[in-house]
Amino acid sequence: MKDQQKAILAALLNAGITGLSFLFLKMALAVTNPVDTLAHRFTVAFIVASIPIVFGWIKLSIKPKDMLTIIPLAMLYPILFFTLQAFGLVYTTSSEAGIIQATVPIFTMIMAAFFLGESSTWLQKLSTLLSVGGVVYIFAMKGMGVSSSSGSSIGTILILLSAFSLAGYSVLARKMTKSFHYIDMTYMVALLGFLFFNGWSVIRHSAEGTLSNYFAPFASSAFIISIVFLGILSSLMTSFMTNFALSKMEASKLSVFNNLSTLVTIVAGVIFLQEQLAYYHLIGAVMIIFGVIGTNFLGAKLKKQKHTPQSKSTSV
Repeated sequence: MKDQQKAILAALLNAGITGLSFLFLKMALAVTNPVDTLAHRFTVAFIVASIPIVFGWIKLSIKPKDMLTIIPLAMLYPILFFTLQAFGLVYTTSSEAGIIQATVPIFTMIMAAFFLGESSTWLQKLSTLLSVGGVVYIFAMKGMGVSSSSGSSIGTILILLSAFSLAGYSVLARKMTKSFHYIDMTYMVALLGFLFFNGWSVIRHSAEGTLSNYFAPFASSAFIISIVFLGILSSLMTSFMTNFALSKMEASKLSVFNNLSTLVTIVAGVIFLQEQLAYYHLIGAVMIIFGVIGTNFLGAKLKKQKHTPQSKSTSV
């Protein structure tokens, strides 16, 4: 029970940080491009993650031969997830990105059923349709001309794909926490993210002859604040808390907390970025959130009641 409480606390903190990350990422993208933002983000994450290891405060237990096993995990998160998210936020608002990110529990449930053999009740299936319907509704309204930019539709698709990659990460990480310590997984994710995004950035700058501009974004104080938040809290700490929580609870239970980040993102986007929130965003958000609640709680409760043995009656 104590471990479950720690896992819930980690999930709540993770949701709050993730919700605010859209705000800080938009601030960073106003200074430089997505590739450099990701490179500097994971440089900060890797440096901070390496400090306790260098000083001997934490010792890794993973063996070199096992590192290749974690590469598919790192491909889903952080590589695919953050790449799609960063480029998606170039074309869409942080509020809408947070709403679309609410589909993660839906993808997680589907993947868990396929790869882990988890079953679902009829109420869970209906709730899934409700949440997916919320996303379809947002797409439909944008396609009818309510949204003013075709680029925004591209952003929506990219954010949706990032949600799909995060769901895949949750299912795969849930299995891997049984074989690897969550600290080892967190450090390897930071290392691989550092190598991939910095390699991409250096190659890109070298090809364009702009390698001298690699550290140029640090001239902006807003970028420094954003990259510290994104690197330490939104990359390293969220990875640690996610891996820790997945070592204590099922992926489907953890994924529902993702929707709390949606509320944080919406409030932050409206208050700090003066973003406009259309009525169809709100309707879609309500459908998604209520659907996810039904998927993860009401359906699970019904299934539990169905499988609970009834007490025998006494004859008189």
